[in-house]
Amino acid sequence: MIMIGYSSYAVIVIRSTATTPMDQNSPEDIFTLGTYLNREQYGSRPLFYGQSYNSQVALKTEGGYCVPVSKQGAPVYQRKEKASPDEPDRYEIQRYDIEYVYAQNMLFPRMYSDRPEHQQAYESWLGGVVGRQIPFDRCGEPIMVKMPTQLENIRFFLSYQVNFMYWRYFMWNFAGRQNDIQGNGELEHGNWLTGISFLDNLRLGDQSRMPSELRENKGRNVFFCLPLLLGLLGLFWQACKNSADGSPTDTGIKQFWVVFFLFFMTGIAIVVYLNQTPCQPRERDYAYAGSFYAFAIWIGLGAAAIADWLGQKTGKALPMALLSLICLLVPLQMVSQTWDDHDRSGRYCCRDFGQNYLQSLPQQGNPIIFTNGDNDTFPLWYNQETEGFRTDARVCNLSYLQTDWYIDQMKRPAYDSPSVPISWTRLQYVAGTREGIRVSPGTLEQAIEYYKDDPITSRQLLGENPYELSTVIDKWILNDNKDMQIFPTDSLVITIDKEAVKRSGMMIAGDSIPDVMHINLRGKRAVYKSEMMMYEMLARCNWERPLFVAMTVGRDNYGNLGDNFVQEGLANRITPFNTKASGKTIDTEKMYDNLMNRFKFGGIDNPDIYLDETVMRMCQTHRRIFAQLARQLLAEGKTDKARAVLEKAEQVIPATTVPHNYQSGSLEMAQSWLSLDNKEKATELAAAVAQNASEYCEWYTGLSDARLQASADECYYYLIQLSNALKVLDQSAPEKSATYELALRNYFAEFQARANY
Repeated sequence: MIMIGYSSYAVIVIRSTATTPMDQNSPEDIFTLGTYLNREQYGSRPLFYGQSYNSQVALKTEGGYCVPVSKQGAPVYQRKEKASPDEPDRYEIQRYDIEYVYAQNMLFPRMYSDRPEHQQAYESWLGGVVGRQIPFDRCGEPIMVKMPTQLENIRFFLSYQVNFMYWRYFMWNFAGRQNDIQGNGELEHGNWLTGISFLDNLRLGDQSRMPSELRENKGRNVFFCLPLLLGLLGLFWQACKNSADGSPTDTGIKQFWVVFFLFFMTGIAIVVYLNQTPCQPRERDYAYAGSFYAFAIWIGLGAAAIADWLGQKTGKALPMALLSLICLLVPLQMVSQTWDDHDRSGRYCCRDFGQNYLQSLPQQGNPIIFTNGDNDTFPLWYNQETEGFRTDARVCNLSYLQTDWYIDQMKRPAYDSPSVPISWTRLQYVAGTREGIRVSPGTLEQAIEYYKDDPITSRQLLGENPYELSTVIDKWILNDNKDMQIFPTDSLVITIDKEAVKRSGMMIAGDSIPDVMHINLRGKRAVYKSEMMMYEMLARCNWERPLFVAMTVGRDNYGNLGDNFVQEGLANRITPFNTKASGKTIDTEKMYDNLMNRFKFGGIDNPDIYLDETVMRMCQTHRRIFAQLARQLLAEGKTDKARAVLEKAEQVIPATTVPHNYQSGSLEMAQSWLSLDNKEKATELAAAVAQNASEYCEWYTGLSDARLQASADECYYYLIQLSNALKVLDQSAPEKSATYELALRNYFAEFQARANY
């Protein structure tokens, strides 16, 4: 069993050696396989002793400087890159992990991450951390460091890691779930629910006053705690079961401990080991599925307990019939509640939305699209690998582009896509090399000044145009002298081949094509490898190979190129034009063709389809780009096309499955209908947004003072949305606006009086 089980890991290495187009971490040898299996890309965390979120790294004076104290960690081995084919194959220690030594530590540290959003969340979860002040000498500067007390540390462990991140998930399965929206501790999202009103209202507020989109959420499942009670019955029956003649026996308790440790080690023990930080990007209930299976054993034993009790009371025939009837009620209740949010039939959103990203790219030129998260990468890979769709395009994940193994893959052809234009040798981007390059404004100007009287040396060292991106890469970034590996300026240029731009098919944003494209790095302290690879492709492709950034990529991840984007669908084309300055940020012709003729919508026009939170966000994204296109078409005077876009949006993204709210661009669409002099449509959309916001305001202001104060940010958000909806209704339906305005005044007065905001 051990040999068969562990030999399955060989498939990972065999597959990776085959250089498949998707080969995450490229685990081709024993060391990369170890890194892959140990999930080292997720970093480390202290378990039994270590720092808190405010701990300071210990410091020491060395050579007249104050430097952090660190200790050498485990060696990191890597294949030696050969400078010539004659070199022998070998592995060498590429570096050692560096482990910083902290001056303040505590036992069983649960609040340890120093990321600002985590620090804020730690304080929020405990309603403020009082802590204890510890003096620290920061190289001659005495400061006080606030360390959480052990009691506060344990409170966070119990309230967040155990209760919120485990028992909440446990109760979803055996008591019921409020809705499928990821919660962060608020009363209205993702809590466990029983369906027993007085219990739920006591914990979470009056559930009958919940907004309709939450109350009618298909993820709302109530089991009335029946599976929980049956499981608890089985647990105690197994632990306390006597022998057939009534004499005590230890067989039951031994069996109980077997199941208990299965339950504990796949549940609470994992909670302790993971030591999760707040602000998780998604719900993590899947991590504890083993413990849920273990509890299901006790549910089965609960049925046996009922049969045993009935058998003792009434004989053998009747109890089994009654047992079957009674115990069937539990799974029947569960399936009646959960079928609608587990039924994916007729839903093709993942495939179709992935195709929409790829369809946003031109059909010629072997385009490259930069993506970032899982949801805008894996559906695209699926379409290329399984559906054989748009295999001419290259999907390039920016999160992976920081690694050498992924750059290796980008430099290989994939499907019908040639390799990406990266000229660096592997020695120049191997792990540990050029991970981040410092931006040092003014260095280039100093170099130009220094060599001003020596034009030959100046051209050799600085190039014909020292600000040219390709020159900076070749002369500075790829310089073998590590002291020269900097961005010597924060103002880069790319000389534009105007004929290549004309051939590219991109929208010409402006009256003429500029001579150079400017890249502004002001405010950046460093440029990391993934951004350097973007710049490298941009410098080498000469506009012959289109470069796109998925619109779901965050601003921090696209290398200050946002001022040059032109949107053509679900992707922004990188252009040489400053489109932010010109205001021409949408290519309406291409975007119109994509949305109206090429995009697919995954069957979301079916009113019975189930859309979970993640899919709903993508549906809202599609509706927003319809709204953006309509607004831009109106600005260009193309009223017929704008009307067609709005009608298409209503047809393919209907309100029956994707309700109108502020996040989905519904008010922008209402404004466009007003511009088309269709007040009826404008009123319909704006009233839907107003009703949605009003229901949330009603819910929040109906809470107790303490709970309203805890939800003050959310309440204020919906007050603003209601106010924005009224601005449209004032123009389209003043009588309806007056009704909502009165409600808004009442909500706001209640909020001001009680929220302490």
